[in-house]
Amino acid sequence: MSNVSQLFGNDNKQKNNGNVQGDNIQELACLWISRIDRGLTTAEKQQLVTWCQQNNHHHSTLLEMASYWDDLSVLNELRDLFPLAQAKIQSKRHRFSVIALAASFAIVSLIGANTLLNESFLPYLPSFNEQMLTQTHTLKTKVGEQTSFTLQDGSQIQLNTNSLIKVKFSPNHRLLTLVRGEARFDVAKDKNRPFTVTVGKKSFTALGTIFNVQKTDSLAMELVVTEGKVLITKASMPVTAIKESLTQALTPFKSDTLEAKLVVSGEKIIIAEHSPSIKTTPVEKVSLDQIHRDLAWQQGMLIFEGEPLSIALTEISRYTTNHFEIVDSELATINVAGYFKAGDIDGLLSSLQSNFGINFSKNPDGKILLTSAN
Repeated sequence: MSNVSQLFGNDNKQKNNGNVQGDNIQELACLWISRIDRGLTTAEKQQLVTWCQQNNHHHSTLLEMASYWDDLSVLNELRDLFPLAQAKIQSKRHRFSVIALAASFAIVSLIGANTLLNESFLPYLPSFNEQMLTQTHTLKTKVGEQTSFTLQDGSQIQLNTNSLIKVKFSPNHRLLTLVRGEARFDVAKDKNRPFTVTVGKKSFTALGTIFNVQKTDSLAMELVVTEGKVLITKASMPVTAIKESLTQALTPFKSDTLEAKLVVSGEKIIIAEHSPSIKTTPVEKVSLDQIHRDLAWQQGMLIFEGEPLSIALTEISRYTTNHFEIVDSELATINVAGYFKAGDIDGLLSSLQSNFGINFSKNPDGKILLTSAN
């Protein structure tokens, strides 16, 4: 979906198909093309063909509106539905200048209740706000899987193991919900549409930013900002308040009064889910080396620098369906250090055995038992 011509003037306001005027047919044609852009169901395809067969002007107006659309998928869909239409579409694309699709949508919304549509067209009209302007989908990874996604606004997301994100884009807001796991966000700038990631009862809104969010468990979350700034607020804050807070956060004397916290590049914050106040949660300055260690998963690696084995195994367990059990309790406090490939359990066990004298055995159910060689 890209461009469409401005609706024409009074010369098209002749009546067609009963009570529906030319402008209304253009509006319906735009709505149909938008539906094609997001994908027609089998029933909708039949409804579209029926609508075009009701009146030749319906068909010609649909092709005329399609001639301003830059998305090839729309043209291909029309070509399949109406094989003879392609040549007409191509010839019309050179006849009119192209302007933003927003003009057509704006007119449709302004007409509102003042537009009287023939009842026969009502079954073909989608819910304007919910189905056409708001787009939702889900991104997820399996245990041990790491995948990158590019959103329709150009923002990029890298999902870590066993992660789930729900994406909801509207004309006023880009809202994502991190249900579980960890993700890196490289946000495309759009000052009119805040990019917000909610985790539990907290929200993280970006300002042209690269940041990492991890839902460590049901009670805590971690934010690391590697570029730009991120504003932390309550998840319940409406988008209008978020926009106002973003402006205030950049003004020093106003930011002190906000029930929010601004985290900038090179900073890290760990927030308890039921933290009484965001403002009182401490922010930690982190070096580039520390950021590299914390976010090594983005290169498929895990880095440990003296963590107890029990803690290291908790992190490693995120990348495998195997479960570890430390049989000899004294092993839990052994400090481990080194680089490990995420999900390479055999390599890890071999390293533990050769460097720390830790034996292992595997149960049929996938549990790995760790014992001391002594």
